[in-house]
Amino acid sequence: MTDPLSRPSDDRQATALPIDLNARELGRWMWRQLTSMRTALVLLLLLALAAIPGSVFPQEDIDSLAVSQWRDDHPRLAPIWDRLDLFAVYGSPWFAAIYILLMISLVGCIIPRLFVYARALRARPPRAPRHLSRLPEHTSYATDEDPDVVLARAASVIRRRRFRVDWTAGQSDAVAAERGHLREAGNLLFHLAVIVVLVGVAIGSLFGYKGGVIMLNGKEHGFTNKLPLYDDFAPGSLFDPAVMEPFSFSITDFDVEWMTEGRRAGQARKFVAHLDYETEPGAETKQYDLRVNHPLSIGGTDVFLIGHGYAPVITIRDGEGNIAQTGPSVFLPTNAQTFESFGVVKAPDAQPTQIGLEGTFYPTFAMSKDADGNLSLPSSAFGNAIDPLVSLQVYTGDVGLDDGTSASVYVLDKSRATQLTKANGQPFRMDLRPGDTVTLPDGLGSVTFEGLERWNKIQISRTPGKLIALTGVVLALLGLLGSLFVRPRRLWVRARRQDDGTTLVEVARLDRSSGGDPETGRDELAEIVAALREATREDREVRA
Repeated sequence: MTDPLSRPSDDRQATALPIDLNARELGRWMWRQLTSMRTALVLLLLLALAAIPGSVFPQEDIDSLAVSQWRDDHPRLAPIWDRLDLFAVYGSPWFAAIYILLMISLVGCIIPRLFVYARALRARPPRAPRHLSRLPEHTSYATDEDPDVVLARAASVIRRRRFRVDWTAGQSDAVAAERGHLREAGNLLFHLAVIVVLVGVAIGSLFGYKGGVIMLNGKEHGFTNKLPLYDDFAPGSLFDPAVMEPFSFSITDFDVEWMTEGRRAGQARKFVAHLDYETEPGAETKQYDLRVNHPLSIGGTDVFLIGHGYAPVITIRDGEGNIAQTGPSVFLPTNAQTFESFGVVKAPDAQPTQIGLEGTFYPTFAMSKDADGNLSLPSSAFGNAIDPLVSLQVYTGDVGLDDGTSASVYVLDKSRATQLTKANGQPFRMDLRPGDTVTLPDGLGSVTFEGLERWNKIQISRTPGKLIALTGVVLALLGLLGSLFVRPRRLWVRARRQDDGTTLVEVARLDRSSGGDPETGRDELAEIVAALREATREDREVRA
């Protein structure tokens, strides 16, 4: 006996495998796979997953200082991360490849559907099924009117409910109607909007730029929008420096409110940088209060306030009594709540040897306690500078400024320097409050903590495609609403003479959307039947 589930040995593969296709057929097969909706969804998911490292790891074009700190903290992983472009995710080749493939997939998927939708709009509603009573939503009633009169009235009533109606007097015994084509239009609009968003983001990435600068307070520390004045700058691949607006600004004052109660006590709650700015050289000076998420827009460029911190004013006098270095030095916060900060000061011109300082600034100095309640480690108890103290260690020799290569002002190269120590071999450390001066041993000079200034981290960006991307987001929302709330449905009204001379009127409805509420369908059907009966009554009253 032959097993009904077995297949004859000479059966052939119903669908050709890619290895069985020639070059042209293989190209078509690959195009169909790439432009399928399933592939587009997979690529969209991959794009979302590929963007995760950009949120987890610091990015060069957003915060190069954080990237430098991460490299210092993870010396073994940093080379691997560099090879994988994890510090520049959004400009990496693999991210661009996913991005471009998603664009191609969406375009290839949507264009054929547009033609299908255009044909559906021109098509006539489908004819009524032979047995309307078999549909899940149907009803019927009898009348003594002529079938053509009933159908003409039904066509008029249904049109007023914004259905597309198909009926020709004397040629059909049923009115066919359809409504809800905007659901598919919503789907198409949503996918088109995704393309618009991707195009807007791509334009911003290619033609825009993003840069950052740390600015000290005061008009003498102003900034002009020129490339050499940026601390970090990330231009797009097609960026043209000629599009940079010639504005300038300075921070005249800085206000900050500190939280004094609760779990987040000591953290900055609100901070505002007061700017004086000019849109171009010689223009009228204007004022603006720069706050977080409230950027200053000048032409097509936005100026953001993204951070702040302290800059201790430190003076280094060398062994000959000359001032080798003086002025505010930016210390970068290592604790966002207490503003405990790390920084370096370099004096390459000091005699008889170069001097480098490295240490920590405590806005409100305190000694923390260990598990046994004993004072152990210095810390900052509050973000506000109530009792400021800077603790510094000293390095002498080559501090990394003589080899001609660029060096970060926030990193002290200690590979060729010698740490200054006490007689007992312990590192020489200075704890200074404002106004304090410490004399260095061996006639190296002295260090004075003169005072304290504030700095602000300013981000400047030009994103020419942001309005396009915003338009795409709005269109996507409209398309999503349409696809969720528009219910495609069909309606038929049939009228025919019975043997007893009356006219049987059958009304049926078919909901083509999944998950539709049956009660809503029955209510709409009842409303249409009620409208037909009311129209019949009104016609009879007019004739009477």
